[in-house]
Amino acid sequence: MNIIVKNTNFSLSISLTVLKLVGFWTPEDMQDNHKLLYKCYAFFSFMLYVGIYTITQTVDLFIIWGNIPLMTAAMYLLGTSCAHATKFFNLFIRENMIKKIVYSSDEVLRSVEDKDGKAIIESCNRQTWIQLLIYYSLTLISILGLTTSVEYGSLPMRSWYPYDETKSPAYELTFALQVYTLCVAALLNISKDTMATTLIAQCHCRLKLIGLSLKTLCHDLDLDKTVMLSAGQEELVRARLRNCAIEHQTVLETAVLLQNCFSEPIFVQFNVSLVIICVTAFQLVSLTGNIVRLMSMGTYLANMMFQVFIYCYQGNQLSHESSDISSAAYLCPWYMMSPKLRRDLLIVMIRSRRIAKITAGGFTTLSLDSFMAIIKASYSLFTLLKQVDEKN
Repeated sequence: MNIIVKNTNFSLSISLTVLKLVGFWTPEDMQDNHKLLYKCYAFFSFMLYVGIYTITQTVDLFIIWGNIPLMTAAMYLLGTSCAHATKFFNLFIRENMIKKIVYSSDEVLRSVEDKDGKAIIESCNRQTWIQLLIYYSLTLISILGLTTSVEYGSLPMRSWYPYDETKSPAYELTFALQVYTLCVAALLNISKDTMATTLIAQCHCRLKLIGLSLKTLCHDLDLDKTVMLSAGQEELVRARLRNCAIEHQTVLETAVLLQNCFSEPIFVQFNVSLVIICVTAFQLVSLTGNIVRLMSMGTYLANMMFQVFIYCYQGNQLSHESSDISSAAYLCPWYMMSPKLRRDLLIVMIRSRRIAKITAGGFTTLSLDSFMAIIKASYSLFTLLKQVDEKN
């Protein structure tokens, strides 16, 4: 059994490999009698990295209820854990559907042979790899600051435990466990976000390849701009146009599958991020004296904003590339085609006006406008929280 999950996109390969190692990406060659054990391992991983801390942080939140500074300190990590858990459940329930998207997109992208097409795929891979590196960097800085800025006797994450965690050796063991689970949970969260956004990126990459195919319908034909296409040339162009139409319909169906798989988790993530950005900003302006903690919270705030941004950016690119299909078809030498072939091309152009898009729970389309709306809503909530705290 191979440990590495192979894919044309390096970022997606890394993300799926990480998920596979913790039990949330079942190997295709695994025997049926081993799959139950693998699912049990997945449940253990979930409880260790997410479940236990979600429970203990929730209990701690009820204990400190009413103290706004302490509540905001607990809520920004609790919110992350809740969104984390939602993505885990979604992946567990819809694993087969997500695998269908992954394998179908990988098959299409591997089959591309022309130079321009490979350049488009390489550009997509480079974009998602840079996105992953930025995500990793922001997360690493946040974790380092969070774990190195705490005073002795305190823990990186506020949580309730049924024992006195301030006494040795319970303190040291609890501290080490929190650091370990925090690192792994962050890696898993990045992997799930990268998986979803990279699949959207591959979808708009395929749309860009369709646009290239439409532009170059006649690229290798011996054309005379004063003469119409011959019967043989028209038949060849019609076959190419048919393939473009079929692939376009397939990509639209893939976009629908992406919507069905990730719409609800993205909606939860957006709402949680809205609150987290608000409470993190509140914590940031409330901190004094601890420069390391201040830098850590600032990086965490940037991390949360970047997490929302990558979803909105890739969704925006998907809609943009989808709307460009019609223009790409117009750039081919349609004036040399027969009226019947022109009608076929016109049908494709009209059909391509159906824009592919992903929504968050059916409420808002993933776009840069949505990103700005979330930031504005977070700021409004932040100012309200400051006013309540000043009155108290």
